[in-house]
Amino acid sequence: MTIEQLQVRLNLDAGALQLWIDEGWLLPRGDPDLAFTEGDVARAQLILDLKREMGVNDEGIGIILSLVDQMHGLRRVLRELMQASQEAGLPRS
Repeated sequence: MTIEQLQVRLNLDAGALQLWIDEGWLLPRGDPDLAFTEGDVARAQLILDLKREMGVNDEGIGIILSLVDQMHGLRRVLRELMQASQEAGLPRS
């Protein structure tokens, strides 16, 4: 999805989207034709919900996104550990 398509889909102005990119909240890919994935769209929607529906300020957004990223990383590590233990024949507890 292009930057323009994301703006239209989420009804964002270019300045807000650029701020999110500058803050590192969204990381467009190198290809300008496919700059954002569906995961990026979901992340942008989360940012919108936090700002519009919950009134979270920019500092809070950064903290929340960092915690979400950490949680996803931990879930990935847990899945890898579970898979490795199953492959090793260790019992599940």
